Amino acid sequence: MAIVQYPHIAFGPGDVPILAGTQTKVVEIVLDQLAHGWDGQEIQRQHPHLTLAQIYSALAYYHDHQAEIDQDIEKRLESVEKIKLEVGESSIRLKLKALGRLP
Repeated sequence: MAIVQYPHIAFGPGDVPILAGTQTKVVEIVLDQLAHGWDGQEIQRQHPHLTLAQIYSALAYYHDHQAEIDQDIEKRLESVEKIKLEVGESSIRLKLKALGRLP
């Protein structure tokens, strides 16, 4: 089996895959594509400090490690929901609800 190398991928604290020479996590690039449907060029417009090569390397890494990164995304979503429950609704959200601006 061939060993795949990702020249633009490094590993930060906790072995989190990041784009080499940056603090941008691979999962952040993946979420831009999944959440917004952005292609590589749009992701670069949103993150001008990244090269297209770095972006496409992050996406290639994702496709080769999809189960692992999808699991990380799921953990992040669970963490957000937990925090939302602990913190409760913000005062501005409560005011907007009282004004009938939010359901």
